[in-house]
Amino acid sequence: MSAKINQSESAPLKVSQLEQDIKSGKIDTVVVGITDMQGRLQGKRVHAPFFLKDTLNHGTEGCNYLLAVDVDMNTVAGYAMSSWDSGYGDMVMAPDYDTLRYIPWLPGTAMVLADLQKLDHTDVNPSPRQILKKQIDRLKEMKLVPYVGTELEFIVFKDTFEEAWDNGYKDLIPANQYNVDYSLLGTSRVEGLLRAIRLGMDGAGMEVESAKGECNLGQHEIAFRFTNALTTADQHVIYKLGAKEIASDQGMSLTFMAKFNEREGNSCHIHLSVRGLNDEAVMADDKDPQGLSELAKSFMAGQLKYMREMTLFFAPNINSYKRYVEGSFAPTAMKWGRDNRTCAIRLVGKGHSLRFENRVPGGDVNPYLAEAAMIAAGIAGVEEGLKLEPAFEGNAYVSDAPRVPSTLEKSAELWAQSQFVEKVFGAEVKQHYLNMANIEIAAFNKSITDWERFRSFERM
Repeated sequence: MSAKINQSESAPLKVSQLEQDIKSGKIDTVVVGITDMQGRLQGKRVHAPFFLKDTLNHGTEGCNYLLAVDVDMNTVAGYAMSSWDSGYGDMVMAPDYDTLRYIPWLPGTAMVLADLQKLDHTDVNPSPRQILKKQIDRLKEMKLVPYVGTELEFIVFKDTFEEAWDNGYKDLIPANQYNVDYSLLGTSRVEGLLRAIRLGMDGAGMEVESAKGECNLGQHEIAFRFTNALTTADQHVIYKLGAKEIASDQGMSLTFMAKFNEREGNSCHIHLSVRGLNDEAVMADDKDPQGLSELAKSFMAGQLKYMREMTLFFAPNINSYKRYVEGSFAPTAMKWGRDNRTCAIRLVGKGHSLRFENRVPGGDVNPYLAEAAMIAAGIAGVEEGLKLEPAFEGNAYVSDAPRVPSTLEKSAELWAQSQFVEKVFGAEVKQHYLNMANIEIAAFNKSITDWERFRSFERM
């Protein structure tokens, strides 16, 4: 039996320590993971001695269809990088050892995330992690560093994942039967699960802040301290996978889907700030009424100008758009306001804590793509010298502002027409993710929903 990993051990795990752990038998499995288009971790469990012998220095391979399938892992047409005509070749999973960590909720397990490369070791451009890294590099050229925090909500059920599947996701039993927003009693009902997730993520090297109840039945949120943009995205995808694994181990299930039912959806508010290379608070200016520097104003103005045409990176699924309901705490208006939760962009904090919150993404968002879009929009705002409109005061739901696109079809249309998307991400990435959207739209349009049956079976 593998030695138990102490919860206090955390990332970054040094390669030298991993070697010792493998030789002592403490670690017997190394998970090598990559993030796919849908924001899911995919990869391999490598036998630890073989990891030391081979994978450590050479990485491992995987079929390039991992970035060219739908949610069900069906091979689909329209992707330039992967098809039956090209033979579905391999790509390299090149480990990034800055991400090496213990996975305490799995016995004898460590994990490392990998970048995707072609066999000639050049970048696979549509890889979400590579897309984000390129935008971070663009900011670095401006002597700026992005810091990000993501706030993921999820709904917990007493049913197992298998039971939920077998029941067609109907009549599931939520872990709480009433609104438990900030309720200590409500969170204590599922503290066994919440505590296991918090301690597990702490042991995996994440700085856990808190857990709280949310509005929907059985809905909760675990918050983590912000860090640099790439690390936040890495931790985000590990957390999502780990939370599901821990819930499954306890005979429960949870979902991050944007809108599970007609009540409140699962959001993923993304907080972003930029600082100088020496940690200067370049977004703050105490002389400004809102505390904003000219750089910050232009950076935020870029969000408002380009958010609609990049909504595909914030709301990637058919279900994503069901969140955007007036009065639901999900935004519908492209406005910004100081501590105003009715706006798409909410400004909070001051000085070093000054940041803006993008409230458009839901729990189904791919964090790499969303962060990349926010950084790209901010850079454009600075480069174009955009002026920030006055802060909106009041209820943005009833404003005459441009609206968040209401469907995936509309977002795909805006994405396809956008010259900006092609300029900042390249034609290959633009076409790749447009095809992803079109595949989802086509699949949904062919499906028959329960709503249609109830409306039409007898009464039509």
